[in-house]
Amino acid sequence: VQLVESGGGLVHAGESLALSCAVSGSPFSIDVLSWYRQAPGKSRELLASITSGGRADYVDFVKGRFTISRDGAKNTVYLKMNSLKPDDTAVYYCWAMPDYWGQGTQVTVSS
Repeated sequence: VQLVESGGGLVHAGESLALSCAVSGSPFSIDVLSWYRQAPGKSRELLASITSGGRADYVDFVKGRFTISRDGAKNTVYLKMNSLKPDDTAVYYCWAMPDYWGQGTQVTVSS
């Protein structure tokens, strides 16, 4: 299974950004897809997960700002991020069960 993220970039605080992760290999056997991020000097942290049935779960600090979704036909998982803050600056990673990772995409939020 291969995962390729895209959509990162530089935005100003308060703006939005949408990330995509193209999944190839055996996508239909994957039950859970997730987004993580890792800021400089910090551990990688889970942001949101979505099951093959479409159930989404979020960590508290992104609830109401981030939305995870998946498109089975396009084998893609998305992360829409609104009201971005400088603290959201990190490398964002896509993860697929059981333990596949993408290469990450940089998101930088300026104040």
